[in-house]
Amino acid sequence: MRIEHEYFREGSWTYIAAWDVHRAKVFGRCVPKIGIVPFDQLVDSVMKRKPYRNAKRVFWIVDNASVHRGPASVDRFRSQWPNTVLLHTPNHASWLNQVEIYFSVVQRKVLTPNDFLALNDIPQRLADFERYYEDVARPFQWKFTRKDLKELLDRLAKYEPRLARVA
Repeated sequence: MRIEHEYFREGSWTYIAAWDVHRAKVFGRCVPKIGIVPFDQLVDSVMKRKPYRNAKRVFWIVDNASVHRGPASVDRFRSQWPNTVLLHTPNHASWLNQVEIYFSVVQRKVLTPNDFLALNDIPQRLADFERYYEDVARPFQWKFTRKDLKELLDRLAKYEPRLARVA
């Protein structure tokens, strides 16, 4: 394959998405730049739909990005969508956030290699992938409990005594 090392950057998109782990449903969109307004528009578009608008509680698990970080974001969420509970993952723990796992799949399956002919091709390819992912993704029942974790740590502690303090 021949590779040209000179290229012209034609702009970029910011892809934001919400992932309903129970229904295997993706709500994604491309925006020119991330900020509170585009993020709140995404949340609003989800929260206006059934079953979210009528649910007793809707948990939103987010990282600590500036658009949804800290107590101000919690207050903003509760004032706009009273049935939401905003939860922040610990710093450097994006692997706990299921939408981050989805983003890693998008990076590997959709965006690499970067073979787009035009910037405007990206939103359509992402939207097509969202529909495909919803078809193939299946919710799973998490079965690993605290008891299972303790038993695992106890078994590991037999081989590594310093792990016994963690258990």
